[in-house]
Amino acid sequence: MIVFEKVYFSYNRREVLKGVSFSAEFHERVAVLGGSGEGKTTILRLIMGLIRPDEGRIFVDGEDITAKRENELREVRMKFNIVFQEGALFDSLNVKENVAYCLREYTKMSEEEIDAKVRQLLSTVGVGQALELMPEELSGGMHRRVSLARSLALTTPRMFLYDEPTTGLDPVNADRICRLIADLSQNGKGFIMVTHKVSDAMKVADRFIFLKEGELLFDGNRQELLNADIPDVKFFIREMSPHGPSDAK
Repeated sequence: MIVFEKVYFSYNRREVLKGVSFSAEFHERVAVLGGSGEGKTTILRLIMGLIRPDEGRIFVDGEDITAKRENELREVRMKFNIVFQEGALFDSLNVKENVAYCLREYTKMSEEEIDAKVRQLLSTVGVGQALELMPEELSGGMHRRVSLARSLALTTPRMFLYDEPTTGLDPVNADRICRLIADLSQNGKGFIMVTHKVSDAMKVADRFIFLKEGELLFDGNRQELLNADIPDVKFFIREMSPHGPSDAK
């Protein structure tokens, strides 16, 4: 379980999170909604221990990670698989070498084992045909899926963390990424997905958290979200869902 207890965080004196509290089980499928700059990605970075809260505490699996040093966070981070929006690949390496990189650096696998693992991972995310392509030859959707394959190379996570996974993608590729997110969320492995795309969140999540100006304004299921009598939530759903809330089911 992940637990945030009255977490505050600021960037350059600008408060991004203001006393945010919530908990999430590893098997839950959670979408964190909100506009740009509302603290969504900050939540993912705090879970991974990439940044520290100004106030409050964060627990992962019952362990307080708030004050852990960098060398103490590896075990915590291995519980998660995080894919950031930019998903940067090495420009000078083809798809196969991008995914193989961490396996060569951090494991003792033979070249034959690495080759088999890379092919299996790329097949899992639906880009098995892209082995020899360079990053600039990939579509946005393929680039996102290769980034996910690379992040899967070293870990068997208990939970996935996605940072705006469908932003910038056309509807067809966004739908493919949503299907992949759903497919990977099996056998008790949930996710926290931060996004401003309500329609995509509706395709995959069961629970929805809404942030506005650093505060958690809503936390509930799909029907509760659609029926929420909170002006900021109602406005966001109406503006960000292309067909309106009545069709976002």
